Amino acid sequence: MRFSRKYLGIPYYIFLGLFVIAPLVVLFYYAFTNGSGQFTLMNFAGFFTNPNTLGTLLYSFAIAAVTTVVCVLLAYPLAYILATGRLRRKSGIIMIFVMPMWINFSLRITALKEVLTFLEGNLAMYPFLNAVVGMTYDFLPFMILPIYTTISRLDRSLLEAAADLGANEREAFLKVTLPLSMPGVMSGVSMVFLPAMTNYVVLDMLYNSTYIMGSLIGSYFSAYNWNGGSMIALILLGIICLFTYLSDSDEGQNNTRGGALL
Repeated sequence: MRFSRKYLGIPYYIFLGLFVIAPLVVLFYYAFTNGSGQFTLMNFAGFFTNPNTLGTLLYSFAIAAVTTVVCVLLAYPLAYILATGRLRRKSGIIMIFVMPMWINFSLRITALKEVLTFLEGNLAMYPFLNAVVGMTYDFLPFMILPIYTTISRLDRSLLEAAADLGANEREAFLKVTLPLSMPGVMSGVSMVFLPAMTNYVVLDMLYNSTYIMGSLIGSYFSAYNWNGGSMIALILLGIICLFTYLSDSDEGQNNTRGGALL
């Protein structure tokens, strides 16, 4: 019997079936059934009629949006300088920002908590600020790396062509570098915004008593309300998929525009 390369995909099919498809089937089952196992849409309707759920969703969006904006504002100038500047040992500088990712998450947040306690005093007085600072500290490397990679791979001849056509450095950046670096920005946004909506561990460790979507889902399952928790998780999954689709669409358009420039 001749060996076929398609057999190499069997372990991946098994993995997808056990750890992706099977959990999704269970999630759908509990989301659209009640405690007696009967089909119902009450869980879906309850998501949009429960003010606590909608308030938590808006609060999660606010934290994720502010965190993403702060990460972009901090990461883009740094990535641009590292990618275009004539700095020695760039890899060493990048390593400084990557090294915290090698340390245990709990230790990093605990250390940040001590710093914020020294600066602010009572952390419970600034829950939103603490959440944004903690999320930014945790996800900033995920914004720096894709932007740096994208800018460092840009064709420098495009900037030379812009200069030959009379563009100054500011115009060349706004009309060439910035549009062509947007795929890296969108990649970083997707890696920061989506986890920031559900990463409730940061909030819990920084004395934050407010909920985001991750903690709300956990509270449902802790109360053995698997039906309501599954529906919230399913709707959140749909929102994440929609956001990812829109991000990929924007990235494809940016790549098309970049291809036209080339």
